[in-house]
Amino acid sequence: MDGAIGGDPLAAWSGPRLLIPTSVDGLYGRGADLERLVDFISRWVLAAGAEEGAEILRFPPLLPRRHFEASGYFLNFASLAGTVHCFCGDEEEHRALSQSHDAGEDWTTAQAATDLVLLPAACYPVYPAIAARGPVRHDGQVIDACSYCFRHEPSRDPTRMQMFRQHERVFIGSREGAEAFRSRWMDHAATLAALLGLPHEIKVANDPFFGRVGRVMARSQREQELKLELLVPVVSAASPTACASFNLHLTKMATSFGLVFPDGAPAYTACAGFGLERMALAVLRHHGADPNGWPRVLRDQRPA
Repeated sequence: MDGAIGGDPLAAWSGPRLLIPTSVDGLYGRGADLERLVDFISRWVLAAGAEEGAEILRFPPLLPRRHFEASGYFLNFASLAGTVHCFCGDEEEHRALSQSHDAGEDWTTAQAATDLVLLPAACYPVYPAIAARGPVRHDGQVIDACSYCFRHEPSRDPTRMQMFRQHERVFIGSREGAEAFRSRWMDHAATLAALLGLPHEIKVANDPFFGRVGRVMARSQREQELKLELLVPVVSAASPTACASFNLHLTKMATSFGLVFPDGAPAYTACAGFGLERMALAVLRHHGADPNGWPRVLRDQRPA
């Protein structure tokens, strides 16, 4: 799919068996071949690191607003966040709403924010759920999470989806355990990229924090190497795409959600997140849309 570099970045990945565009940039249906790739990658992540004994947790792509606020996500990434609004009025207000709609006016002004927000990352519901159980173990625990996630960045770039899937592994425990966990999963990700025949490298990165304070936070994040990414050329050979990330949160999530050891000290957390659609698009970029040209392991459809 050499044509994916240059021109309309979406054209090479559009089709009934790949990405199915809608009327909104960054929102797509998924065809059979794309889903076949996504399914393989997700199953591989689930099978990798089996010795960790990960607990499988699955949450819908929604988060209670109070947990969202506790996470600090909105202050750091205000432009990416999505809230859920609904009509909460009475019959009279509904008549006014209907009139606005029929007149082609902005009917959304009649809606109000609910106690839900769209999930920005698959790991976010994990922290309050584990904290609700009580003190965590010093030797640590690993959770496997996977969900659709939302980030408001409409684009023709197919790697910048507004709704996409993340498969994550989360560690909660000691700092040493968190650092070892992250190191293991960087190795796992490199193994997966090699298995899929993808050129790749792992580099220090930072999140897209918002505003002037955000620039300071981004610099600190890079200096401490708290975030690393698996980069693969997808749309642009010059600007490779982050297809997986490996994050050390220190005690940030612990203090936000009350993750503490039996002695009351905050736990450390880390996560390894795989962008399932991005990994799938990388396979299509480097091996083409015809499944007969994919690596043998994908044609056989067996995680290894």
